[in-house]
Amino acid sequence: MLRVGGLGIAGLGISDVLALQEASASSDGSHAFGKAKSIVLIHLYGAPSQLEWADMKPDAPVEVRGELNGIPSSLPGCDVCELLPNHAKVMDRVTVLRSMTHPHPIHGVAYALTGVPSIDVAMELRPRDSRHWPFFGSAVDYVASQRHPKPSDIPNNIALPFRFSSRRHGEVPRAGPYGAFLGSEYDPLWTEFAGTATRGHEKTLRDMVYTDNDPYMGVANDCRFFLPAATREDTDVTLDRLDTRKTLLTQLNDALPRLNESNAGRELNRHQQAALSILESDRLANALDVRKEPESARNLYGDALFGQACLAARRLTEAGTRVASVFWDEYGLAGTGWDTHWNHYPRMKNELCPGFDRGWYGLITDLDQRGLLDETLVVCTSEHGRTPKLNKAKGGGRDHWSRVYTSLMAGAGIKRGHIVGASDKHGSDVADRPISPKDLLATMYHLLGIDPQLTIRDRAGRALPLVDGKIIVDALA
Repeated sequence: MLRVGGLGIAGLGISDVLALQEASASSDGSHAFGKAKSIVLIHLYGAPSQLEWADMKPDAPVEVRGELNGIPSSLPGCDVCELLPNHAKVMDRVTVLRSMTHPHPIHGVAYALTGVPSIDVAMELRPRDSRHWPFFGSAVDYVASQRHPKPSDIPNNIALPFRFSSRRHGEVPRAGPYGAFLGSEYDPLWTEFAGTATRGHEKTLRDMVYTDNDPYMGVANDCRFFLPAATREDTDVTLDRLDTRKTLLTQLNDALPRLNESNAGRELNRHQQAALSILESDRLANALDVRKEPESARNLYGDALFGQACLAARRLTEAGTRVASVFWDEYGLAGTGWDTHWNHYPRMKNELCPGFDRGWYGLITDLDQRGLLDETLVVCTSEHGRTPKLNKAKGGGRDHWSRVYTSLMAGAGIKRGHIVGASDKHGSDVADRPISPKDLLATMYHLLGIDPQLTIRDRAGRALPLVDGKIIVDALA
């Protein structure tokens, strides 16, 4: 109905579209529409190398394949890097997308995670650039708010472990996970991380050197995640004081009717309602507190920040969060995370692969053992891949490469033990079945029961689809 209607869709309100979207789901893959109750979205900032993840090229020249070997995984025909032995054990529950591709070899987190049709460096370094589109989680939150206007004590769009691009030095903040033209009220609700890093590894950025411990390498057992404005860490805030604050807030709002009628006022009002809902409930604070997990469960995810954030994300989805995002972010210096232009092999061995190996394994295994994998979608992606040919940097290095790279999907509505697409013999170009990041987003919306062609209006009032992508039907169970 929506496809035949063409531009007529612009005349429908979002409530009309929501009422019709089940009828408008594409016949291709419609059996999987709405299979996922929630999603754990993992973004590995900086981009892992496709050749040292799940698209090994053992017969390529040494300057391409590098010094790491592959090992068999539980998915036949899919060897993985020798540094990922636990990851190898759960590949039979994963669909590997080996032919991701796009034309922007820059750190376009916004391009990977929003419907924006193009990206440039200026946009990447300006989170509030007017050209940006809403982050995936923000769009899901917006659609949910149209269905259920009253805020829940468990928000739909929560991101971990800390505000994106806030723990690095040397550069300006990066774009990506923001509400964009939906308004800042639809930014993710960011957690804060408290914990002691227990291990470190030297990282460099031009003439800067970072030698402190890094939580992505290891954290003490008492680490935790919390929302500074939502968790009741302040024991002086009694119920009487909270009621007094609510009364004062009501008086202020009653005195400012013109503000409440404005866009800014409506945005403020939604923030107020959400904050009060959270303050009046312990559910969110409890969900975030990984210290409540048995020691065996915490050990399953490993003792690094990424794994513990994945554990918190699992707890959030159990509590009712629709989108729990985990960002493996830069730490200490810009140009870190998975951005391995230099010291590629030392960082892969000591910093990156150990934490990912345990965290990903723990998440997939835990969800499956709890019977939650069939209702929870798990996606692991990044901005691009890395150059097939190694550069001459100390410790080896691979630079930006968007012509072909790999992403992973598992869980609700996704085939178990499957490969979609292929790269060529050197992992440099797509050999079969090109997949855009927009296709991945469209599939994610589809599995959450949201038509990816559903329209939202930007600041100029234009009706835009959530994303211009095609559902990856061959990945669906």
